[in-house]
Amino acid sequence: MPTCRRKRVVLTEPSDALLQAVKSDPNRQVFYLQQTGEIFETYEAYAARMSFYRLRQFQCEITGKSGLDYFQAVESERQEAKTMHARFPARLKPAVLKAVQWQVMGRLDHLVEAVYERFKDRYFKGERVLVDITGVKYYALVEKVYPPKYSSDEKARDAHKDPSSSSASSLDDEVPHVIGGDLKIPIKDANARDDPMLYYYWVHLLELEKDKSHSKDKTAAREAEKDVRLLGSVMEVQCDMMSRDRLSFSKSILRRFIRDCVDRDPAVASPWTVKPIIAKRYGVDSIMPEETRKGVENIKKGEIDKRKKIWEDKEGPPNKKQKKLTPAQEEKGKRRTLSLLKREREARDKAEKQKQAKEEAERLEAEKKKKKPVRYPTEDLDVRIADKDKKAGMRVQRPLASRSTLPFNDIPGAFEAFVMAWNFLVVYGQPLHISPFTLDDLEHTLRHSVADPPCALLGEIHTALIFNLRNISFTRHSALLSLLRLKESLEEEGQERSRVFGVTIDDLTTAMAEVGNNWERMALKHADGREGWEEALVGCLKDHATTSSFPRLREVLTRLLFSPEASNESPVSSTSAKMPSPVTESLKIQSPPSKQYYALPPEDRIVILSFMCNVAISSKAIHSHMEHCEEQLTALRKEKIEVNRQKKQYLEEMNNILGESKESSPSSQNGGDEDSTMQESSELSDVSEGTSDANGKRSRQSRQAHAKEREAARAKQASVKQALAEHRRLDEEVNKLERRLEGIEREFRKLLGSVRVKPVGRDRFYNRIWWFDGMGSASLVGSGGIAQYGTGRLFIQGPSEFDMELLGKRRAEGIEERRREEEGEEGMLQPGDWAAYSELEELDDFFAWLNPKGHREIALKSALTKWWSHITAGMRKRISDLNINAKLPDARRSTRTKGNAYDLTREPYMMWTNRKAVTSA
Repeated sequence: MPTCRRKRVVLTEPSDALLQAVKSDPNRQVFYLQQTGEIFETYEAYAARMSFYRLRQFQCEITGKSGLDYFQAVESERQEAKTMHARFPARLKPAVLKAVQWQVMGRLDHLVEAVYERFKDRYFKGERVLVDITGVKYYALVEKVYPPKYSSDEKARDAHKDPSSSSASSLDDEVPHVIGGDLKIPIKDANARDDPMLYYYWVHLLELEKDKSHSKDKTAAREAEKDVRLLGSVMEVQCDMMSRDRLSFSKSILRRFIRDCVDRDPAVASPWTVKPIIAKRYGVDSIMPEETRKGVENIKKGEIDKRKKIWEDKEGPPNKKQKKLTPAQEEKGKRRTLSLLKREREARDKAEKQKQAKEEAERLEAEKKKKKPVRYPTEDLDVRIADKDKKAGMRVQRPLASRSTLPFNDIPGAFEAFVMAWNFLVVYGQPLHISPFTLDDLEHTLRHSVADPPCALLGEIHTALIFNLRNISFTRHSALLSLLRLKESLEEEGQERSRVFGVTIDDLTTAMAEVGNNWERMALKHADGREGWEEALVGCLKDHATTSSFPRLREVLTRLLFSPEASNESPVSSTSAKMPSPVTESLKIQSPPSKQYYALPPEDRIVILSFMCNVAISSKAIHSHMEHCEEQLTALRKEKIEVNRQKKQYLEEMNNILGESKESSPSSQNGGDEDSTMQESSELSDVSEGTSDANGKRSRQSRQAHAKEREAARAKQASVKQALAEHRRLDEEVNKLERRLEGIEREFRKLLGSVRVKPVGRDRFYNRIWWFDGMGSASLVGSGGIAQYGTGRLFIQGPSEFDMELLGKRRAEGIEERRREEEGEEGMLQPGDWAAYSELEELDDFFAWLNPKGHREIALKSALTKWWSHITAGMRKRISDLNINAKLPDARRSTRTKGNAYDLTREPYMMWTNRKAVTSA
């Protein structure tokens, strides 16, 4: 039966009044739920029950599948029951059901274990089994079962071969495994009285078991051809040669079969009973025998008495009604009670002191013993900074990461949404058709508060998201409908004229009806500066957003469609790109979004971008890009394996060349000595040539030998030069492969960032470290090897709620004091808090603070080491850009215009251009 929140669903019984109406008013109209057979008096009760059944909160009790409605769970259980009953051996079902009937066991698993142990080596007539004959398995059918009384009499077994004989019919009447299948008898006694190893079976071989190994061995094929000759024959086997197919008999299938066929009352020590319909079908006795009933009652009584005794020991015996005592007796009783309490307190204090003394002695004894060496790395919180480490200069406190330098970090949740939106736009720049830009550019863009000059980056990112949201299914006027529902709920609360910035919901819905109705058809051309994107944005929000998915929808739309009276009288100041203070006065005049967007505070702009990014992630273009990245990642993994294999081969060849050159160098030196020796001897021979003909002959022989040696030396020297040249060539090839491996790692990071973004690692207190550069459409290295950056910083995010629970479990170890010591009061981050390292000195100090003796920090340190050159290069590049931009405003001020007006178009974020822009969807 399906379960809901781990409880079985009980069907609704007809009420007493309805049962009485069957006799008095048989024609009374009722509501009948056909799928369950339930009857209801009113439609409201029927609809409520049907709504309950349609909720996706039910679970299939057999498979464990969740998230189903009631009818899907019932169908799932029905299908699984059909499959299970079709697989479970039909001949085994009656024996198993008779064994479990009236058994008293607390857990179903224990019952399954007991049944499995009894029947795993016991087989019945008509069962389909597997028979192992010299390593080859056959499917066979059990035709006869010989009990242990035939085990020593082979002639008696052979006498039953003829099916028409009377002895064969008498054997068929015998029920095997009666004693062995009785769970009331202990398994040792059952096996002693009815040993399964003494049973003999006549089996009819049907077919070979299918070869699951798909082997193409010719020898195995020839053996299989020989084994086919045994098919159709009948042979005698024992249980050690037999087995059942695991798809038809295993503990899991047996558990599902028993669970489907038996039930049990919730009372204490209730027996397992076979369901009446199933018991009738398989001939299981449904009436409990008197002896079994008494045994069950004794077990139940013993369990109740046991629980009662435990309760009495815990609460004390019930007080008996006492007679009224005199004042003297009451005073005497009080003194006796006080004396007993005093003695009991003294004994308890004495025992506590003895216990403390014993624990102190054990502690001192344990300290005297040599401590076992700790194997590093280990759990980070178990690693303590020793005094010798402090004296050696190890940094104790983590360098303070800045929170104030993070944009919008003073608003809860604003920075996290801001960096998420930036990461989405940069990572998926290719399918969105947006060129990369830095986090600083996006910050200044969201603070841009003037319509003239327009900000290209502001229009491009919104247009790209609008184009993407066109291809996602939406509900027309969803924002309007949700605002009307909000109005109804406010009216029920007595707030008929609720206003936001002085604008009612009726005024807002009226203004919405005239803006952005054809947003999905607007061209928004790149050549025209994406003119009209503000109206398209309102239309997009009208069809995609609701008050539940976009909580600030009403406030944002009010600010986009209405302006204060003062805004029409005084033009917007364009002296700075900073945002004005949030609107606090009433908005009364309807105004186009193309003007009002620039009055939005940054937090509202971030909320809009965050909502659009969350919706755009489900688009087909993003999903196709992610699948393409997965394919490229697979190709890069294969290429990396091939490159590493080639590199290893080159290194082995270089080592072989070095070994050969070392072996040949001594011989070449010896050859040089011999050469000089021979040269000296030849000169002496020339001097004494005229003295003796014999000496002249020896001199000619020595010169010939010397020529051969010089020729061999030249050949050897040439081979050494060739080996050195080959070594240099291989070294160049290895350098090329290493550069390719570095490029693969960068490409891998870019592609992996498009699929999933993960932190670099976590420190000892579970703070997550993030580095967002070089992912998606962004790159770490530009043309000419110039470093590039997206954020140019290393971010720290506070531990999650789950991690805080882990820290809380170690509170007794003084984890809070340790955090204050090693993180500092200002450096302790809570869930949702963010900070960053923007300077190289801070990053070096943080790297030195990490302790490689901990699991998390050694992994974090390794990851930072891997990308260290790119992290520091990006930081330097950002610092350089900030310094240049800080000096430029003085040079940008024009002396020709009145008041030295500031040229906003020279800001870096204003000079960004979209090289991947498209003009239509």
